[in-house]
Amino acid sequence: MSNAGFWRGVLPAITTPFTASGGVDHAFLAEHAKRMLAAGCSGIVPLGSLGESATLSFEEKIAIVRTLVAAVEGRVPVVAGIAALSTDEGVALVQAVKAAGAGGVMVLPPYVYSSDAHEMGTYIRTILAATDLPVLLYNNPIAYRTDFSPAQIAQFAAEFPHVQAVKESSGDVRRLAAIRELIGDRLVLLVGVDDLIVEGIAMGAEGWIAGTVNAFPEEAVRLFEQARSGGYAAARELYEWSLPLLRMDTVPKFVQLIKLMQARVGLGSERVRGPRLVVEGVEREQALALIDHAIATRKR
Repeated sequence: MSNAGFWRGVLPAITTPFTASGGVDHAFLAEHAKRMLAAGCSGIVPLGSLGESATLSFEEKIAIVRTLVAAVEGRVPVVAGIAALSTDEGVALVQAVKAAGAGGVMVLPPYVYSSDAHEMGTYIRTILAATDLPVLLYNNPIAYRTDFSPAQIAQFAAEFPHVQAVKESSGDVRRLAAIRELIGDRLVLLVGVDDLIVEGIAMGAEGWIAGTVNAFPEEAVRLFEQARSGGYAAARELYEWSLPLLRMDTVPKFVQLIKLMQARVGLGSERVRGPRLVVEGVEREQALALIDHAIATRKR
């Protein structure tokens, strides 16, 4: 598939809902995906950090992809996150999600092990060689302690034609300019940090792998469209309203906080898998104050 249109727009890094007994809530997952599409989202990205991928078994991951593929009915791509503890597991996962119907993959560095450029490069090339699906490279050195430099990203793009896009989550907007400087329009650029979306679009990003969209889908899509069409001036009012929420996507307990948002607006529950726990005490009160203020002042 051409990258034209594939990676552009708002693609939710969809959360993984759990039942009271701790299993994956597939019924809610399917309905939530449909809700994201109804708001104007252009794809669904499961099995990422926000999806608590590290707590999911291999079988659960494949079942989640199947549920989402059935739910979206071909209207948008399901882009499965590929993160693993070992190279063999990553290869098996990238092949299994294709068999389950995924339309693309988001490739992360290996979990836990913080590799150097040589090891990381070998791992990524092995994963890329194991699939012909459209690929989004995911750079998040803050979370994964492995940094895809612009030069490395350019090398991957040169070697593998099906590498079509990069999700930049370093928090440094200058990275987008550096990538563009090296390879021009070869890759579609996507923002992976919620509170950098307006700045990222100004620097050439055409897509947003979004977190808070799970709770505020219409606002996220509208913010993206305003920033794309009119820049900061057009998006300023909505951006300022959104920022307290968007900043919750950038802290260690972002999963719990975004699920708390979902519960507060009736689009999910707070349930998370250990070692995560729902936020409590003062931390919870402070988060709810921001969320409830946003709810009270949102404009439909």
